[in-house]
Amino acid sequence: MRISSSMYYKNLYAKNNSSIQSKLFDVNKQIASGLNIQYAKDDIRTFTETMRLDNEIEGLGQIMQSTESGYKMANQTDEVLNEFTTTMDRMRVLMVNAANGIHSDGSLDAIADELRVVEEHFKNLANTSINGQYLFSGSAVDIRPIADDGTYKGNDKAMSAFTGSKTKQQYNISGDELFLGEKYLVKRRVTTNVINKNLVQDYPVGLTEKTEGDHITPENTIRQLMGDTDAANANPKHHFYIRGVKSDGTAFNQEILMSDTDTVQDLMDQIGNAYGNTNALKVVDVTMNLNGEFVIEDKVKGSSKLEFHMVGATDFDEAGPDFADINDAVYGANAGRIDNLDGGENLFNNFVIGATPPGLFVKEFVKSDYTSASATIVNNDSLLYDRTYFEKDSTTIKGSIPQIVRDGNAFATESTKLSEVADLSQGTAGTLDGTQLRMVGRDVTGAAIDVQIDLSSAGSTFSLDGGATNYEIFDMGNPRAAVDADEMTYQQLLDVINMATSGQLPATTNVDTDYDAAVESANLVSDIHIGYDGKITYQQLNVSDTLTEISLFDNNSGDFSADSSVMSFNANNSIEVRDPKTDFFKVIDTMITAVEDHKVYADASSGHTRSVGIEDAIAMIDDLQDHVLRSHAKVGAQVNALTSSLNRSSVLEISAITLRSGIIDTDAAEAHLTLSQLTLNYEAMLSTVGKVSKLNLVNYL
Repeated sequence: MRISSSMYYKNLYAKNNSSIQSKLFDVNKQIASGLNIQYAKDDIRTFTETMRLDNEIEGLGQIMQSTESGYKMANQTDEVLNEFTTTMDRMRVLMVNAANGIHSDGSLDAIADELRVVEEHFKNLANTSINGQYLFSGSAVDIRPIADDGTYKGNDKAMSAFTGSKTKQQYNISGDELFLGEKYLVKRRVTTNVINKNLVQDYPVGLTEKTEGDHITPENTIRQLMGDTDAANANPKHHFYIRGVKSDGTAFNQEILMSDTDTVQDLMDQIGNAYGNTNALKVVDVTMNLNGEFVIEDKVKGSSKLEFHMVGATDFDEAGPDFADINDAVYGANAGRIDNLDGGENLFNNFVIGATPPGLFVKEFVKSDYTSASATIVNNDSLLYDRTYFEKDSTTIKGSIPQIVRDGNAFATESTKLSEVADLSQGTAGTLDGTQLRMVGRDVTGAAIDVQIDLSSAGSTFSLDGGATNYEIFDMGNPRAAVDADEMTYQQLLDVINMATSGQLPATTNVDTDYDAAVESANLVSDIHIGYDGKITYQQLNVSDTLTEISLFDNNSGDFSADSSVMSFNANNSIEVRDPKTDFFKVIDTMITAVEDHKVYADASSGHTRSVGIEDAIAMIDDLQDHVLRSHAKVGAQVNALTSSLNRSSVLEISAITLRSGIIDTDAAEAHLTLSQLTLNYEAMLSTVGKVSKLNLVNYL
C-alpha cells in the first residue's frame, strides 16, 4: 500500500496536534482559574470529593454562625449574673447590718430605702437585652421579662445553638428557671407569727398591772404559755388544736391535751409526733425562735407541701363544762368543730386586769392580714385554717395556698386533675367521690353566695341553693356528660367559681350547650386562672374595684371529728421562711418589708402581719444566693461549651478548606512545568512535521 501525504498528516500531525492542543488548553485553564477541574466531566472523583467538602465547609460556617450568636448571649448573661452576685452580696451586707439591733427606726428606714434602690437595680439587670433581645425571657425574647410589680412575663423555653451533627447546646437561662426555679436541696421551713411571752411573769398573781415578761422558751411550762389564773395543778386542761400538711401532701387534724406542769418542749414533741416523728425517725424539726414562736422544718428536701396552724384554748372557769374542749357535750350537735371556740376571749389581760370574768381563753399562734365582713364565716379568723377569704387587692382576689401536684413538687395548671393534687387518704380512700367543696362569699354585685360543689364518680354537680337545684359540671367527652370526680380538672372548678361569682348560670341544669354559654358569658365578666405561683387568681374585668369575695374550702374544714380537708385553697397558715420553690422578686420584697417594719422576727402585732422578720430574711437571701450561683454555674458551663464548639468548628473548617484546596486547587509550579513540557513537545512535533513535509516535496520533484 502506498503511503500518501494525507495518511501521514492524519496519523502523525493531526492526531498529535489535537492531543497536545487539548492538553495545552487544559493546563492554561488550570493556571488561569487556579483549579484542577472546571466541570464534573473533567474528573468525576475530584468533583464529588470537592462537593462533599464544600457542603462540609458550608455546614461548619452555619455551625460557627449559630454558635457565635449563642455565645454572645451566654457571655452577656454571664456578665449580668456576675453583677447579680455582686449586688446580692451588697443586699446581704445591708440585711445583716439591719439585724444588728443597734439601729434607730430612722436608721432602719434609711437601710430600707437603699434596699429598694437595690431591688430596682435587680429589675434592671433582669430586663437586660442584647441586640433588642431580652436575656431572661426564655424564647419570648421580645417580651420584657420582669414587670414593675416583679412578676415574670416570659416563658420557660430553652434556646439552643446548633453545634454539630445532631448536637445542640443551650445558651440561655430563662427567667422561669432563674427567678422561679427550684432549689431541690432546700428543706421547707415555716414559722408562727404571734410573739409568745411568759404570761405568768406578765401578770403575777395579786398584781393588777401588766409587767414585761420574758419570751417563752421550750423550758417554760404550759401554764406560763397559756397564763392560767389559778393555782398550778397537773390536771390536763389546756387544749391545742393543730392542723397542717405533711411533706407528702397528707393533711391532718389533731387535738393535744396538756397540763400546767407540762413543758413547751413537751408540746413541741407532740406537734412533731402529729407530723409522724418517732423515736427512730424524725420527719420534721420543731423548734422555737427567740420570740417564742414555733418553727417547723421539713426533714425532706425539695417538698413545698408542709403547712402548720395551731390554736390554744383554756377554760379558766373549771366549774361545769370544759368550754376549751370542742368535743364537750355542751356543744351538742356541733361537737368537734373549731367554731365552738369563737366565743372565747383572746386578750389575756382582760382576765387579769379587765372586766372579763374567768372563762374561755383562746390563744392564737398564727394571724393573717385579710378578713371579711361577710357573716357566712365565723368572725374569729385566727381560729380558722383553710376556711378563710382569699386576699383582695382592688380588682384581684388570690388564694394563698399553691396547688402542688401530689407526686412531685410541680405547680398545678388549669389542665391538672383535682385528684392529682388532693389528699386521697381522706374521705373515701383513693378517690374524690363523695367529696364536697364549698365556696362562700359575695358575687360581683355584692350579694352573698353559698356554692356547694359535689364531686361524684356518677357525675359532679354544683348548687347555689343547698342542693335543691343541681347544675351538672360537664366534661369534654363525646358524648358529653357530668364529669367524674377523679377526672375533674382545675379549669372545670374555676369555671364553676366564675359562673357563680358573675351570676352567669346555665339556662338549664343538664344541657352542655347551655353550660358552655354560661362559661363564655362569665369569662366576659371576670378572669380566673392558676397563677405562675400555683395559686388560684381571680380578676373582675372592666371595674376599678371588685365587690366579689371568695372563700373556697373542703366542707369538712374545721371539724376535728371528721377527716381533714382533702384540698385547701387559702389558709391562715404559718409563714414561709424557706422553700424549695423560688419567687425571686417576691422574696426580695418580703425581705425589704421586714426592714421597713423594723421587725427582727415575725410579729403580727404591727406593720405587715405576715412579715417574716429580718433574721429569717437573711436565711431567705442565703437561699437566693445559692440558687443564683447554681444558675450562674450553668451559664458558665454553657459559655465554656460554646467556646469549645467555636474552637473545634474553626479548626475543622480550616482543615476542610486545606483538604479541599489540596484536591481542587492547581499546583502552580507543577502546572507551569507541564506547560513548558507540552510547549516543547508541540514545538518538536511542528519541527518534525516541517522536515518530513520538505522531504516529501523533494521526493515529489
